[in-house]
Amino acid sequence: MRILFLVYHGFSDASGITKKIHYQVKGLRENGHEVHLCYYDFSDNGHRCRYVDGQVIKDYGKGAIAGLRQRIDYNCVYEYCKQHHIEFVYARCAQNANPFLIHFFKKLNKLGIKCVTEIPTYPYDQEFVLFSRKQRYELKIDQLFRNRLAKEMVGIVTFSDAEQIFGQRTIRISNGVDFDSIPLHNYHAPADGSIHLIGVAEVHIWHAFDRMVSGIGEYYRNTKNPRKVVFHIVGGVHPNERYKANQFHPGLQAIIDKYGVQDSIVFHGQLFGDQLDEVFNQCCFAVGSLGRHRSGITVIKTLKNREYATRGIPFIYSEQDSDFDRQSYILKAPADESPIDVLQIIDFVDNHYFKPEDIRKTVERLSWKIQMRKVIEEC
Repeated sequence: MRILFLVYHGFSDASGITKKIHYQVKGLRENGHEVHLCYYDFSDNGHRCRYVDGQVIKDYGKGAIAGLRQRIDYNCVYEYCKQHHIEFVYARCAQNANPFLIHFFKKLNKLGIKCVTEIPTYPYDQEFVLFSRKQRYELKIDQLFRNRLAKEMVGIVTFSDAEQIFGQRTIRISNGVDFDSIPLHNYHAPADGSIHLIGVAEVHIWHAFDRMVSGIGEYYRNTKNPRKVVFHIVGGVHPNERYKANQFHPGLQAIIDKYGVQDSIVFHGQLFGDQLDEVFNQCCFAVGSLGRHRSGITVIKTLKNREYATRGIPFIYSEQDSDFDRQSYILKAPADESPIDVLQIIDFVDNHYFKPEDIRKTVERLSWKIQMRKVIEEC
């Protein structure tokens, strides 16, 4: 089958979203399909362009008018689908429903092309509470038109348990993993008996790493002769999240200063390859999302949980995730605003041993090849 994988943004080597999209494309190809990747980005000369497989199919030019045109002009994508006999379009939602996008998919339907849209996080409205005014305005437009857009799909791909989204049936899959890209955990226990934790994320309010920082502070405050605990945060942390108060916490730095745990919180920034592996191998336990309830989400199958399991490291999270909730290598945090119980983590680490390869085996069925096959089979 000839498939167009449609993305409404560009790519970055530092982005987990970028990696996920390329792994999804790989998964479709491993199922025997011919897949072309369509995306929007800036060219070397600063022009806004629409690409397919690295080739420009539309140059919108520069400036604000070009930015507007790329949001409303999808005729180049339609013509590409028509000329290249595309049979299936897999689009990734960017909260960008509008009349022009609806018209585009209507035209694809008339060509007999089946279309689905993936909604990476659902529901997503609450995520915009702390976003800019411009982003909240764009969400309002999306809210006006997303039900009508959903009608043009044969299904909505979701990583939640929702049976319907925006009035359309769902195709429920799990976030997948690419086993070739993630090495097995190779933990080196420190000689001083310290406990090292790792959280990998482009940190947002729903990761709630503030709960872990507070938990470490409370552990030191309330424990006689505490062991050294270090929380390694790998990934970008927006200055607002680190230094600015919000409705959930006073800022990560304010919490660190309150408890005096500067030596226990390490901000590594973005790491890749051997550097990322090196930090992982210092750590015996990983930290997933601890605040999905903050954005109104109860059930979600996050990519990060699957990446931790593929690596073979035990971890903690607070949402409901049926792929992991009953696994023995998991700790569940309450979905509230309480500090994380660090003593519980220490006891868990001290009293359990899990072979990385055994943890990895539990997610073999979550390869992107298998997950993307489900999408095609249900269409």
